[in-house]
Amino acid sequence: MFRKAAEGRTIPICNRFSRISAVALAAAITFSGAAEANNPLAEYARARVADASGQIDLAARGYASALTDAPFDQTLAARTYRRAVAAGDRNLALRGAQSLQAADALPPDGEFLFLIEALEDGDWTEARRIVDRIEEQGLFASLSTVMRAWIAFGAGDEDPLAILDRETDSSVATAYISEHRALMLLAMRRYDEGISATLGLTNLGAPRFLRLRLAAAARLAQARRRDDAIALLPGNSRAELSARANIERRRSVPGAIDSAADGIAEMFVRLATEINRQNASSLALTISRFATFLAPDNSVGWFVTSGILNQADQEDAALAALDSVDRRDPFFSDVQDMRVQLLAQTNETDAALELARAQAERRNAAAADWQRYGERYAAIGRYEEAADAYGRALTLAGGDDAPWTAWLLYGGALLDADRWDESRPALEKAVERGPDQPVVLNYLGYALLERREDLDYAEELIRRASELNPDSPSITDSLGWVHYVRGNLDQAIPMLERAAVGEPAEPTINEHLGDAYWAAGRRRDARFAWQAALVSAEDDMAERIQQKIDIGLTAETASP
Repeated sequence: MFRKAAEGRTIPICNRFSRISAVALAAAITFSGAAEANNPLAEYARARVADASGQIDLAARGYASALTDAPFDQTLAARTYRRAVAAGDRNLALRGAQSLQAADALPPDGEFLFLIEALEDGDWTEARRIVDRIEEQGLFASLSTVMRAWIAFGAGDEDPLAILDRETDSSVATAYISEHRALMLLAMRRYDEGISATLGLTNLGAPRFLRLRLAAAARLAQARRRDDAIALLPGNSRAELSARANIERRRSVPGAIDSAADGIAEMFVRLATEINRQNASSLALTISRFATFLAPDNSVGWFVTSGILNQADQEDAALAALDSVDRRDPFFSDVQDMRVQLLAQTNETDAALELARAQAERRNAAAADWQRYGERYAAIGRYEEAADAYGRALTLAGGDDAPWTAWLLYGGALLDADRWDESRPALEKAVERGPDQPVVLNYLGYALLERREDLDYAEELIRRASELNPDSPSITDSLGWVHYVRGNLDQAIPMLERAAVGEPAEPTINEHLGDAYWAAGRRRDARFAWQAALVSAEDDMAERIQQKIDIGLTAETASP
């Protein structure tokens, strides 16, 4: 619907109110009595308010309702399209895309939505026409080879591998083609070649390589080549352990890629991840949602979608996305980890703790499950319980042979629980297991320094940490504090100043610097440093710093 302006011009709904805030617009409509049901202006206002408050599902429905009365309003159609995709409402997204297409204003990514429709209808001719348009537009042209290969696979009228083997001068295309060639070989039942091609993808990085090995193993399990499937999963990640257990029990493994829809959805997953790394979160969310439209059983698509929604402060939508991952999926435990994190972010601490407990107490729980449980206890200051959970994780991770990270978490929780006599041996074990890890060396060194124990050993550890990571403000602070404790102010102050420049908001560093200034007779500089520390200090530390600002440094107010 269009409204007449005072001077007689016709103004679209969106343009007329483009300079009015969403809240002011809603208020103006309400008080003018114009908010009757089905009033497109009211619907638009409510959609704007919902949009501004992050309620993307309500915003999408509001824009779509207004679009019914203003089908040629490009701005409204664009808002409908973007918010509907973000909310995961495919039908509304299609309505917006159709309006934009009719107005010759469809964005390049909008073609993917029509491609999804063609793939699901098995309309291979239309699918090819859409890829032609995508290639002509240029933005996603490098993906056309992969799309054409999967369409050929679906249509069964052309050799997909011949398409993938065509020469290309695009490095982006080459990167995608290499992994889709492996997937295609497996889909075409050329299993030995597919296994070899999959194993050759180590350059993709651990997470992506794991995903493709799991997809290959799922496909091999379908073909009852269980030994080959298990051989692709030699690691001890929870996803591999879960998949191996299913295969050994002769159960199916979700995640196989054996159709054109699956293949192109997998392309969307990688594309969304790469776009998101470039901070283009709106487009990344659109592409990841396309993956879920096309292959709703692809857990990685939901995982990526949830992560992008979380980055956009859409925690409720992020949690809802995780609901779509099947309990049998190899990545289910990782999804539950993400759910715990999201619940904690939204201050649902009890729910986060309960979920972490349930995961840890499962019969086949892994070290990572108990570690997550420990993290939740540590986050709410229950360090005794955290230490117990980290201890279970340590045992499951191999006990004495567990990695340094497990020993560090356990020792750190014991330290926070004031169990120093038990903490020190655990932290020393962490140093033994990770002798070249600066975080471990610094942690134990500083713990000794705080207690004024074995200062020579503490200094040795911190110096080694500094040599390994000379640019770390926290390690530089530790080294400066060693010099302060040992009375070397001329060496301490420059180091503490350098640490404060590197981490200007860190209260411990600024408190240390203030104490050093005071000991050197620089009283005004000391109070400035303490004031900087007080900005972010909390609890006992804040009280101690305030006393120093008021009366100066004393034995009682000295930093530990």
